Amino acid sequence: MKRMNQDEQILRASKEIIVKFIETGRVSPTGFPEAFKSIYRAVDETVKQSATSEALDEESGEAT
Repeated sequence: MKRMNQDEQILRASKEIIVKFIETGRVSPTGFPEAFKSIYRAVDETVKQSATSEALDEESGEAT
């Protein structure tokens, strides 16, 4: 359940970012597919790295 929620949040954040980029003219609608993949990957990697770091911190007893 938690994984699905995390994936939904990653997708939602990626969509919001790409919409802002299109609105500001940084990404054209024709460049959407490649830009979205890149943004989604970056958000996904960041979230997963953060989750891994937090899990390791919890295991070692460190507080963030």
